[in-house]
Amino acid sequence: MEQTAIISLNANDVISVVDERLYGSFIEHMGRAVYTGIYEPGHPSAQMDGFRTDVIDLIRPLRVPIIRYPGGNFVSGYRWEDGVGPKTSRPIRPEPAWLSIETNQVGTNEFMDFLKLVDAKPMLAVNLGTRGAQDAANLLEYCNFPNGTYYSDMRISHGYTAPHNVKLWCLGNEMDGPWQICAKTAEEYGRLACETAKMMKWIDPDIELVVCGSSFREMPTFGEWEKVVLRQTYEHVDYISLHTYYTNNDGDLPAFLASNVCMDAFIKEVAGICKEIKKEKKAVKDICLSFDEWNVWYHFKKDCKEPQKWIPARPIEEELYNFADAILIGSMLTTLINNSNVVKIACLAQLVNTIAPIMTEPQGRAWLQTTYYPFLYTSQFGRGTALKTNVAAPVYNCDAGNGIPYIDCAAVFNEAENELSLFIINKNIECDIPCTLQFTNFTCRRIVEWVALDGYAPDAVNTAYRTTVKPRTKSGGAITANSVRLVLPKLSWNMLRISMC
Repeated sequence: MEQTAIISLNANDVISVVDERLYGSFIEHMGRAVYTGIYEPGHPSAQMDGFRTDVIDLIRPLRVPIIRYPGGNFVSGYRWEDGVGPKTSRPIRPEPAWLSIETNQVGTNEFMDFLKLVDAKPMLAVNLGTRGAQDAANLLEYCNFPNGTYYSDMRISHGYTAPHNVKLWCLGNEMDGPWQICAKTAEEYGRLACETAKMMKWIDPDIELVVCGSSFREMPTFGEWEKVVLRQTYEHVDYISLHTYYTNNDGDLPAFLASNVCMDAFIKEVAGICKEIKKEKKAVKDICLSFDEWNVWYHFKKDCKEPQKWIPARPIEEELYNFADAILIGSMLTTLINNSNVVKIACLAQLVNTIAPIMTEPQGRAWLQTTYYPFLYTSQFGRGTALKTNVAAPVYNCDAGNGIPYIDCAAVFNEAENELSLFIINKNIECDIPCTLQFTNFTCRRIVEWVALDGYAPDAVNTAYRTTVKPRTKSGGAITANSVRLVLPKLSWNMLRISMC
């Protein structure tokens, strides 16, 4: 029996306006993300400031509105003062989070220069591991205070007369994790985060703050951590963080492709806890979610190689992503869009070399992984108003759960262009699925574009010398005033842009 799907949309059935920060990314002092990644003086493409223009040219099309920095685990031992001032005076230190040597040739000011090159804004994290509230307030003063104070004048002496005006800050990173430098209990962290938030908002009342949630859903303290931390910080923060990574180490492809169902449940659970604490506190404001680390991550298990320790730019966690990984990235993006009423910030972790869609060779070329493409198109065309999609599709059972729909879908309407963007994934490994798109309170005019990732083996990869997996332009699709009929290729990610009126 032929499997078919129906996706129904109503122009009046709105989820939320999509916050553009949903398409953020992340640069940590981890591996080669910074050194020989975005920054490599002496590279043929490097500008005078040392940033690689070939990498910048690949980042710009992604339109990442924010980039989180400098970590990540790195931030919990970071002394931000090491990374400002004359480069010849900056200390070289052992970096315990990733067992490398940190040269501090890139710091806060260089990162701000880099953001201008890629047209993004900062999301800075403060060290609440080895340091505390005063050091966080000092960094905020350095970045945001105009002049006339110790740290603002220090910034000016470093050549940055205008304040950086950083408006989004993370209060530490994964402080529940035993791997974290100076990890804390929920009570310890909640108290410190509360006092840090108070000091920072006294200095700049216009900033927004992200408090640490659980490092991932499977943490033994998940749920209770969020409640304890929010009870202590609710009045002073704006977002709580979520982190998640998925793997296909056991080779169970159907279960791997269902991972975004777990992501969706994670979001709904944390959003529910936020509502619970809001009610408990009789608060007026909502706490929204910052999914500021998400990706596929195999933790060395694809090649089982451990790079040499205690060297600069230690080349760790350089995943080689395959076609199946790209399909899941597409599904995770649909999950973020479909929860855009509560998820206002998200960061693909990371941007270059370290678990990243963009790769570089030292002194060599820059190239694109399979996962670059679904992020590229979703970031470019997933801005506007997210609409609910009612999907009637065949389902499958796997170790990740029963009744997993073969079809994932998200829809975003751009009112200025009168254009509907649909992001549709067919997870069926063996069969194409005929699909009918049905519209209410919309009239279809034409299909503007249909781009797909399809027709590749699940384990197909790109390399520096061969781009095997890349988007195809598709044709076809029977269109009427209120519907579109098309066939979704097996194991495919699809973006359709439809002109509406």
